[in-house]
Amino acid sequence: MIRFPQGIDAQSFLRDYWQQKPLLIRQGIPDFHPPMDGDELAGLSLEEEVESRLVLEQGFEHPWELHHGPFTEEDFSRLPTTPWTLLVQGVDLWVPEVRAMIDEFSFLPRWRMDDIMVSYANDSGSVGAHFDYYDVFLIQGMGRRRWSIGGRCDETTPLMEGTALKILDEFNATESWVLEPGDILYLPPCIAHHGVAEGECMTYSLGFRSPTAGEMLDDLATEVLSRGGGYYYRDPPLTPEMATAAITPEFVRQVKQLLASVLDNEQLLGEWFASYMTRPKYQDMDMDDPELQRKAISPGANDKPGKTYINGLESE
Repeated sequence: MIRFPQGIDAQSFLRDYWQQKPLLIRQGIPDFHPPMDGDELAGLSLEEEVESRLVLEQGFEHPWELHHGPFTEEDFSRLPTTPWTLLVQGVDLWVPEVRAMIDEFSFLPRWRMDDIMVSYANDSGSVGAHFDYYDVFLIQGMGRRRWSIGGRCDETTPLMEGTALKILDEFNATESWVLEPGDILYLPPCIAHHGVAEGECMTYSLGFRSPTAGEMLDDLATEVLSRGGGYYYRDPPLTPEMATAAITPEFVRQVKQLLASVLDNEQLLGEWFASYMTRPKYQDMDMDDPELQRKAISPGANDKPGKTYINGLESE
């Protein structure tokens, strides 16, 4: 388990910090040895099955450009010298040593965890000031990154125009720290934050599942339909006065009662929730496929050994 600051243990962290306020954990993973380097991450982003993105602060056509993978060697060879960041999602699926990092967070339910995203940034690289709707542990790997945090945000917080990235239109830092390898910054949902690389650096981001009520209701509705029967609309006691074009409150209360009866079925709700929250992130991917297993063991295995991608170098 990660090493909390003096005076804080797993129980007090969950009571006082989890989903409430940020916490800087210096040397949360003591003597941390990053399980991969930037070239290995770039090699992984060449794979079609892997979700990856490149963020260019000064893009080819306009500021804050977002490009989606899979990428090619040529993409890396033409990267600008200005700040940029490579982000690869779900690296824990492909690299066992990254997946093992999850064991450091055994004080949290495993099924709550979404994935580990790994980012590489050149000097001053960033994805801009932003906020997330989920909890995240930002684990510093190689190099140093300055993290600044601000206030709480929500769906009404203004975002920068002219970019596909959800960058805050205005960011006012309240605290700032430089993280070294093994340092961890915990952020609860909706806290504004901005990370900037000081030299080349890599960050491992352990994010947690945070579906919206709409997403859950949509999936629950599919589950209820698949089971069939048992839940049908019936009218409330009618009177002639209710035969109007308007839908009176009695009908609304009747619908509310019907839907509540679905939610009150704890067996149905429990079975659906367990299935929903443990569903694989990439459902269309068969991780039992021998070819995918080979890539999981050796990401970028189609590429030449020792290939260098970062900073546009192409030497062996």
